[in-house]
Amino acid sequence: MRKPLVAGNWKMNKTSAQAVALAHELLPAIKNFDQVEKVVCPTFLSIPAVANVLKDSPIGVGAQDVYFEASGAHTGEVSPEMVKEFCQYVIIGHSERRARFGDTDEMVNKKVKAALAIGLTVIMCVGETLAENESGKTKEVVDRQMNEGLRGLSAEQMKNVVIAYEPVWAIGTGRAASAEGANAVIKDFIRPPMKAMFGDAVSQSVRVLYGGSVTGANASEFFAQPDIDGALVGGASLKPLDFTAIVQAASSR
Repeated sequence: MRKPLVAGNWKMNKTSAQAVALAHELLPAIKNFDQVEKVVCPTFLSIPAVANVLKDSPIGVGAQDVYFEASGAHTGEVSPEMVKEFCQYVIIGHSERRARFGDTDEMVNKKVKAALAIGLTVIMCVGETLAENESGKTKEVVDRQMNEGLRGLSAEQMKNVVIAYEPVWAIGTGRAASAEGANAVIKDFIRPPMKAMFGDAVSQSVRVLYGGSVTGANASEFFAQPDIDGALVGGASLKPLDFTAIVQAASSR
């Protein structure tokens, strides 16, 4: 039985003070849902303050990205060791990083390896654009992102990997994929590459989240699907009532 995971990607929102206030509001609302693994991912500047609020709580803290070098002349970047000081998780390969900041499949793979090497749990994102979806290239795109992103990993390392399927056309648009459609992509296009690389046991044990306009109103539809193990939540993670409803829905999975 794969334990559901709900992660909130706060993206470039909230000052440090606002992030602390949000963490204080979320803590009593979601801390008691023991059946669900819960994570919040603030901006780099807010991570230390949020981590302090959530210290010794059942809510984990994640970063929204990481660089693959340990240190050096990499202006503006943050190393895995710096992230590990405050976080247990890191999001890698989000579509916004791929589309706007030039993260290639090769870079995603380097980041995944660097994060795993220092003991972080990786949430690796994959997903197709609207044009790719409409031209029937979903399998081709997702298969490539899976194979390249996980290249060179061991079955043992996969214990600390979570996959997030985020169709790019559904992120922040209010246009969620259908629950059945998302489940089919995970079942037919995401788990098979893991089976080919690491074996059936690994492919069935790795958690795969859905992300893309998930709300408290539609979360239950996604979590009712057998291959969807939680959600990577964007806008709704900034709304305590909505995020709590998503965590509650996951607890009933």
